[in-house]
Amino acid sequence: MADDKQDAHHPAPDEDTPWEEAVKREQAEARRESEGDDTDNHDEDEDASERRREAALPSKAAAVHERLRISGEKELERDVMALLWSAIAAGISMSASMVARGLLHAHVPESNAGFLIESMGYTLGFLIVILARQQLFTENTVTAVLPFMSHPSLNNLGSLMRLWGVVLVGNILGAGIAAFTFLHLPMFSPEVNDAFVAIGEKVMENDPFTMFSKSIVAGWMIATMVWVMPSADQAKAWVILIMTYVVAIGEFPHIIVGASEILYLVFEGTVSWKDFFLHFGLPTLAGNIIGGTFIFALISHAQIRNDMDIQREGRRGAWGFNKKK
Repeated sequence: MADDKQDAHHPAPDEDTPWEEAVKREQAEARRESEGDDTDNHDEDEDASERRREAALPSKAAAVHERLRISGEKELERDVMALLWSAIAAGISMSASMVARGLLHAHVPESNAGFLIESMGYTLGFLIVILARQQLFTENTVTAVLPFMSHPSLNNLGSLMRLWGVVLVGNILGAGIAAFTFLHLPMFSPEVNDAFVAIGEKVMENDPFTMFSKSIVAGWMIATMVWVMPSADQAKAWVILIMTYVVAIGEFPHIIVGASEILYLVFEGTVSWKDFFLHFGLPTLAGNIIGGTFIFALISHAQIRNDMDIQREGRRGAWGFNKKK
């Protein structure tokens, strides 16, 4: 009897960890869905099962972490070509931020109030990409990194680098396609084209270190938005609108939105490729990654790490462990 109690509190070394069990549950559910079992009763059972699993977690923060971690696992398992095409589509969609901002810039008087109105256009690309579930690089700095933080291994690190690389290349390629098209096709009036140039030149006024520093804030804000989204329910659009509007009025550079703005200048001949990569690209990318991953995701993961350790020892009864007397 004593041995049975000890086993209940301390799982054997070869047993799955709680995180591995969660992944296996998700994989089993995906297999069931692929077999065509999509009835209303099945959906209700799945929702109830999800609520029970989240109720077993030690805190609301742990429940959000688990949702994002499982989402990250799914992204890491996606096919490379599927990721690439989704990332290209996201890069094109993100150029809507430049278009909306350029249109407002060209038609709103230059003033403090005009700047606040113009900055509303910045949010459009994020609304399209996130609500359409396209692959945006700065979103994956949170969701895809959580599985690696939960299970640090070379295999998970390789999967993370593969995802980041494919999505980043696809996003910038899509942004470049959009910028080239806007420049060479007669889509906009001369005033709007001049506004595109002014927006890009404003970004390039930052020196590389300032670009890097401001980009940390942008990465942190976007990561915060991703963390809040699972709890937003019907208010997701408002969360996206508010968080990205703050990025816009703070003039914090974002690697994908900024790519469409600076590539427009590159194709026009105002900015060199060297400046695109060294003055804008690398500092902004590094800042976004640090703000979104090494600051926000790490701190957010650390806040529930103690809860995870406690539950692995069976002191709170979650994931099938018994509470201590």
